[in-house]
Amino acid sequence: MPIVRVALDVPLPTLFDYTVDEVVETGQRVVVPFRRRELVGIVIEQVLSSDVPFDKIKPIVRVLHDCAPISAHLIKLLQFCSDYYHYPVGQTFMSALPARLRSDKPISNSATVFYHLSDRALSPELLPKRKLVARMIIAQLSSHNCSLAQLKSLSPSAGSQLKWLIEQGWVEPNEVSSLIPEPDEGHATPHVFANAHVLNAEQQDAVDSVTQGTGYRCFLLHGITGSGKTEVYVNLIHHVLQNNGQILLLVPEINLTPQLENYFLSRFPFAVLVSLHSGLTENARLKNWQLAQAGVAQIVLGTRLSVFTELPKLAMIIVDEEHDSSFKQQDGLRYSARDVAIFRASQRGIPIVLGSATPSLESYCNAQSGRYQMLRLTARALSSARLPAVHCINVDQSIMTEGISESLLKEVGLRLARGEQSLLFINRRGYAPVMMCTECGWLSDCKNCAGKMVLHLKDGRLRCHHCGYQLRVPTVCPDCGHVELLPVGSGTQRIESALKTRFPDARILRVDRDSTRNKHAWETMRDQIHANEVDILVGTQMLAKGHDFPALTLVGVLNPDSALYSSDFRAAEKLFAQLMQVAGRAGRADKPGEVLIQTAFPDHPLFVYLKNQDFDGWAQSQLSERKMAGFPPYFFQAMLRAEGLNESDVYHYLNQARSVALTLQHSIDILGVVPASLARRANHIRAQLLVQSDTRKSMQQFLRAWQPHLFALSTNNLRCSLDIDPLEF
Repeated sequence: MPIVRVALDVPLPTLFDYTVDEVVETGQRVVVPFRRRELVGIVIEQVLSSDVPFDKIKPIVRVLHDCAPISAHLIKLLQFCSDYYHYPVGQTFMSALPARLRSDKPISNSATVFYHLSDRALSPELLPKRKLVARMIIAQLSSHNCSLAQLKSLSPSAGSQLKWLIEQGWVEPNEVSSLIPEPDEGHATPHVFANAHVLNAEQQDAVDSVTQGTGYRCFLLHGITGSGKTEVYVNLIHHVLQNNGQILLLVPEINLTPQLENYFLSRFPFAVLVSLHSGLTENARLKNWQLAQAGVAQIVLGTRLSVFTELPKLAMIIVDEEHDSSFKQQDGLRYSARDVAIFRASQRGIPIVLGSATPSLESYCNAQSGRYQMLRLTARALSSARLPAVHCINVDQSIMTEGISESLLKEVGLRLARGEQSLLFINRRGYAPVMMCTECGWLSDCKNCAGKMVLHLKDGRLRCHHCGYQLRVPTVCPDCGHVELLPVGSGTQRIESALKTRFPDARILRVDRDSTRNKHAWETMRDQIHANEVDILVGTQMLAKGHDFPALTLVGVLNPDSALYSSDFRAAEKLFAQLMQVAGRAGRADKPGEVLIQTAFPDHPLFVYLKNQDFDGWAQSQLSERKMAGFPPYFFQAMLRAEGLNESDVYHYLNQARSVALTLQHSIDILGVVPASLARRANHIRAQLLVQSDTRKSMQQFLRAWQPHLFALSTNNLRCSLDIDPLEF
């Protein structure tokens, strides 16, 4: 009887052998017995013999035939991730799949609905002129059947107008039970590249460099904010679709997907585009994943987990905002989607484009060394648009009102008078970061964490943003009973309140995780901004990247100095990128932009480089410091983390792990065991051990020798993880 090796979602670094009495393909999902339960697994390989005695090998319970097997390419990619990130092979495979594929419940493929004109359909010219969207729909359907998503690219109101056309009997739906749409009258879907823009010389050079070569190449598209990187992406997509390929475009934030989806559909009205992100239902995610797996989805737009999507005709990968830390998974399989995408492109022999106005120093260093090819966009796409002027406001020499300088408030007032928009950026939500008693100095500490509880004045709550614990705002000091408790510092809510007091007639919109919690809230806000129904924006990093607001001419940055004190060696890099990104929101159309940064250190080198818009100078200075200090990208790091309820257990485990590492005698730097930056979270004590090496090869050799010992160490009541190429400390 044949033996197969199966990957299971269990924290063990091995595959499991089972017998099977029917033909089963590699990559097929199966249900197998495991201890006292049944689990869904994936067949990784078929073997002739096993180290387990044959009479002890259990048979597979059943083979699941409701979904196509995963491909050999994806199996190889996931095996690489398991090996490189030192994560159990079964958990690596299962975490990469949509949730529905991890279940043994039968999968029923829902019908795909396409719309076509009925025999009674009118000519668009015969419809009332006020029915503009309905006329556009009929014109579109007269050339080809379309899905609802394709029709919505014409207008957001296409859904309601389509319903009206169906009620009139002019349009009819056609349900296709298969994932693969049936062709119309025997002719293929036309490729249409709508509203083609004329590329400038730099954009055309970038497109030509990517499309005229063959095989694997990695490009770093370094374009200033507003330089038209998206237009380069569109032309690369056009090239791929012309050649009947699939393209994967990764974005860091779920909030960027709706606007990009609508934009790409407006440029490629007949293309099949799917999105993959955590905001989708399980059924919708599965359906989109299967459309990609079947080769039907031509454009796949998604966040980091999309890097594991099945794409049989994959021809190119684009990673937008490649520097963004959101591409790094911070729990479970701690992979970097950008780095996995690069390996996948190399595996498939296709080009990959990493785009950013502020590339990560790792990518920038690779481009400088020639490992990646640098493509530059040095001017804004609109000839009338210029980079904003950047100035610093010394807060030690300014009159401040609730954390806002008087000079910044005056500039906001000038924009209001001119009918232009302003953005005040502060990367801290809530009303104030902490409450304090003026009598005894009590602070609003979280009882479960080493952090402070944030004041949310509108809700009358103190909330911990780390563990979620909350309580009502006390009326007197819990320690001394004093009645005067003051909010210290500013968050988005406090800035919003101060602006409403100063500008009572202004239309002010706050954009942060609290205000966008409800479904479709951000889409509504974005439409308001574009419709010029907002005068002043107050927001966090949600507004810092990827958005194009033509009427926005002023950006004010509040309280950026805290990052200058951080013990994280990447803090300055993150701050510079964040400030350049948010500064790039200003002056993207024909009106000049201005950026005002409130700081106590206006002569700090970071702000000097920022005022000169000199990313290259800043990057070179940071790389010089990194090289002298022995930090990435010149060294490679791995972090062993542990957390538990008992402090002695945490430190005992990590010290044992360190002792074992020393006995292995590899050429590795093994640092001491130290508390995590947040030493206690949700009542768990947290500590970490950092190891580093000057070569990736020696680091991986050490980790392969170290990991079995880590697995053997007692970790009862501890949560432990090994993070390769860590971004957080």
